[in-house]
Amino acid sequence: MEKLKKYIREVPDFPKPGVNFYDISTLLQDETGFNLALDQMEKYAVSRDTQKIMAIEARGFVFGAALADRMNVGLVIARKPGKLPYKTIAQEYVLEYGTDKIEVHEDAIESGDRVLVVDDLIATGGTLEAACKLVEKLKGEVVGISSVIGLDFLPHKDKLAAYDVNYLISYDSE
Repeated sequence: MEKLKKYIREVPDFPKPGVNFYDISTLLQDETGFNLALDQMEKYAVSRDTQKIMAIEARGFVFGAALADRMNVGLVIARKPGKLPYKTIAQEYVLEYGTDKIEVHEDAIESGDRVLVVDDLIATGGTLEAACKLVEKLKGEVVGISSVIGLDFLPHKDKLAAYDVNYLISYDSE
């Protein structure tokens, strides 16, 4: 899927000097690019016999909602703490300088649900690992992780080794 790279805008020195930001907004605003990405993500989701999609705030919502609609499956949203109105469960994860959490509603996944976790980009894998742990806490089965971009120069492979990971575009260096 290297042809998808032409739809991704690279923004140097954002959000800080030395960081190269891979902007998916240019992919989203082009119907050909967006549909191409969704087509490939859907093929993967179907191959994993997905019953629900868990999408991670915020850009993961775009891809997760579109996939859930295409596949006629439920959508579970994983959000930052305090954003969901009902009873939640949380999972903490490590950031470069500290920790953060994501939450889901405690009734979002039923025992045995086959859940695909979706986000726009895989960097260190911390958020995705936390999302997978939330699925497992609710007795669901993580059938895979799907993303548009994988940053192979960051250490996500070890962290996500227990899961089937699929991304459409890889970047090997900043």
